[in-house]
Amino acid sequence: MLVQLNRNTATHDFTATATDLPINPATLPRTRGPLPAVAYFGHPGRVAGLPQHLPRGWSVRRAGDLDDLRPDEIVLFAGATEREVATARRVLPGRTMIVALVDEEAPAELVAAVLTAGADACVRGGQPAILAGHLVACRRRDLADRWSRLDTQGRRA
Repeated sequence: MLVQLNRNTATHDFTATATDLPINPATLPRTRGPLPAVAYFGHPGRVAGLPQHLPRGWSVRRAGDLDDLRPDEIVLFAGATEREVATARRVLPGRTMIVALVDEEAPAELVAAVLTAGADACVRGGQPAILAGHLVACRRRDLADRWSRLDTQGRRA
């Protein structure tokens, strides 16, 4: 049955059941508005290969401290701790996306702790392609959430 589904040659452009969706987000056309940016804390070696795996137009920079962050940046803690994430969540605007990168061997307690402290996503390991996928997904969730809030606000007015 799966083989039959894969043989489907009908075009279903970007529908929920499409079989020809683009796999690499870097091939998608650029959108208008501010380009996504990732500000990270931690050792630069943990995110060294990340820019090559993010879509075209994304930027990655090392942040000095929480006051150095710009609006709409995704905050990445490389080697995250529960305390760092909790402090960031308390200080930053609620819509700021926070991603925690932990060691591959990190105990489940640490993963649960950073998520409970307010991280939107927690990534084990740090393979650049997997981390980039999580960052892109966070950006998509953020944009979808903003659109849904606009729709809700519009109906109330």
